[in-house]
Amino acid sequence: MGNSSCVLCGCVDQASVGVVEKWGRFQRLAEPGLHFFNPLAGECLSGILSTRINSLDVKIETKTKDNVFVQIHCSIQYRVIKENADDAFYELQNPKEQIQSYVFDVVRAHVPRMTLDELFEQKGDVAKAVLEELEKVMGAYGYNIEHILMVDIVPDPSVRRAMNEINAAQRMQLASVYKGEAEKILQVKKAEADAEAKYLGGVGVARQRQAITDGLRENILNFSHKVEGTSAKEVMDLIMITQYFDTIKDLGNGSKNTTVFIPHGPGHVRDIGDQIRNGLMEAASAQANVE
Repeated sequence: MGNSSCVLCGCVDQASVGVVEKWGRFQRLAEPGLHFFNPLAGECLSGILSTRINSLDVKIETKTKDNVFVQIHCSIQYRVIKENADDAFYELQNPKEQIQSYVFDVVRAHVPRMTLDELFEQKGDVAKAVLEELEKVMGAYGYNIEHILMVDIVPDPSVRRAMNEINAAQRMQLASVYKGEAEKILQVKKAEADAEAKYLGGVGVARQRQAITDGLRENILNFSHKVEGTSAKEVMDLIMITQYFDTIKDLGNGSKNTTVFIPHGPGHVRDIGDQIRNGLMEAASAQANVE
């Protein structure tokens, strides 16, 4: 806004509008360009208004519904309505203060009805309410409100620390749940692997014993066929004695073996064989009696 000047000609810049008065009374608006005035007839260029978009930053401190003090940073984008520039020139002495007062009034009327979380989630609703109120009021004074931006919402420092601690605690709790589930899965998988290993170990032992049984049977049959006059009992005693000496040899070769010996001798092998044979014969006899 410029001061009035009584000159013969004047230039109005682009994106501006001039206010022309005659004898102190509004006469017309001057478009951008060169204009000639008649000072003798009382014409003069009273002032110039910019029609560019202006930005006004406002900081409002208020309290939410859950008694948290916050500072809200707003940015109001406004401009002079070219057709109503005379209203903007004559009606308001300081439009920035007027806009700021209405922003304060609207924000402090809406924010106390929201909690802090709702304010962060619904800040667009607050901006919309401010925009509607300013458009209704400032439009009558020749100003158009282009945008309302809620730039930032800053709670009290102690509240921010508390919010960060709550967030950290929730994340730690969630991490503990995931860690417990992972350990549970690990234990289950470990138990399943242990059971599978024992099962496979049992299968291996059974196959080993089956192979030993098959090998002994073949050895007994081959020895009986090749050496005439030998019985299966004698061949079995010979095999057991051979295994007995192989065992003694293996124990002697192992320097780190800790072995407890009991009274024994080759004759004990024959006794073991007799006990096995007797057990098998008793089992066969019991089965026959049952049948």
